[in-house]
Amino acid sequence: MRNADGLPDGGGRGYDVVVIGGGAAGLGGALALGRARRSVLVIDGGEPRNAPADGVHNYLGRENTPPGELLAAGREEARAYGVQIRQGQVVTVERGAAGEGGAARFTVRLADGDAVRARRLLVATGLVDELPEVPGLAELWGTDVLHCPYCHGWEVRDQAIGVLATGPLAVHQALLWRQWSENVTLFLHTAPEPGDDDYERLAARGIAVVDGEVAALEREDGGGGLTGVRLASGAVLDCQALVVAPRFTARAGLLAGLGLEPVVQEVGGAVIGSYVAADATGRTAVPGVWVAGNLANVVEQVIGSAAAGARAAGAVNADLAEEDTRLAVAVPRAGDVLSA
Repeated sequence: MRNADGLPDGGGRGYDVVVIGGGAAGLGGALALGRARRSVLVIDGGEPRNAPADGVHNYLGRENTPPGELLAAGREEARAYGVQIRQGQVVTVERGAAGEGGAARFTVRLADGDAVRARRLLVATGLVDELPEVPGLAELWGTDVLHCPYCHGWEVRDQAIGVLATGPLAVHQALLWRQWSENVTLFLHTAPEPGDDDYERLAARGIAVVDGEVAALEREDGGGGLTGVRLASGAVLDCQALVVAPRFTARAGLLAGLGLEPVVQEVGGAVIGSYVAADATGRTAVPGVWVAGNLANVVEQVIGSAAAGARAAGAVNADLAEEDTRLAVAVPRAGDVLSA
């Protein structure tokens, strides 16, 4: 069986759609495209951002599901509709002129030297959390070192929560996390000192403010959970969960060859990361390329990423259907020209 480009469906080197990224957004898109009877290949780099987390939250019907379990279920569901999934790292994507019959116009090259072709691309490679450089912090990322209260606030409710201030949004973070605990401390660390109004707001909510840089995190004997924050002065303060503000950097390097560069994401005038610009369906400025998930929206949660993937898939399929129709109309027209 062959698709409209004359490419083998599923079993060959060309596909209607190659999905780059096997997380919630990529699999959500692949599932919808498989159900649309498109030939689809998912290339999964195997580096899920939420791997350290115990469970996925705010995902209706899947609350507390371990991230790996959710992805395994997604892969199984997508495969049931003919979607192919392979492990691999994509290094470059190249765009070529459409061949005879509207042949595949993208070449996706992998680190192992392999290459596949695609009529359309759905890129869902996510982002990288660039963490503050504090000894011991990276090792506890996703467990006791956190960033999103909606993802992790319930799990650390009523604990001693510290907020590591590294930018102008730290006061906002501290006030937000106060919803989950009465014991919140703002460690000023490297951030600008709050103004008088901010100090008043923090005091009104019972949030302590500690001067001085944080030198390291203290853990239970044997490398267990977080127990405290050690300041450069040597003082150690109790802390069971530490909130940080990573820089959310788009994993967009593979798109550079197509001319797609990430743009800066700001909140309240502060840079929080980068993303690849797209319309509401995920369509980018490069024809034939869609993005979904955290690559397009740095604050998207898992359930939103899955929905974004499905939404992009609908747009991709509609675009392919238009092309299929143009190609089908062109065939009898070509015959009329030859017989004239």
